[in-house]
Amino acid sequence: MTTTDAQAQRKILNRLRRARGQLDGVINAVENGGSCRDVVTQLAAVSSALDRAGFALISSAMKDCLIDPDATERTDGITTDELEKLFLTLA
Repeated sequence: MTTTDAQAQRKILNRLRRARGQLDGVINAVENGGSCRDVVTQLAAVSSALDRAGFALISSAMKDCLIDPDATERTDGITTDELEKLFLTLA
């Protein structure tokens, strides 16, 4: 794993951990009768954090495509067509 890959992984994990913390906040708010506004705001934050983690994963894979555009299979077995479909699921 290169330094760049390790940095990307750390960034993705931080976003996922942030989303987990925000989701815990949503659950606590619902359990304790939190306001609708607070719950929806926290849900939006969770959703955004998850989307950002997904986009970071995809952008890392896209960077690999730029490095070797002729490769039909990425190192993790994902094709460029699959990568495009994954991107569109988040868009």
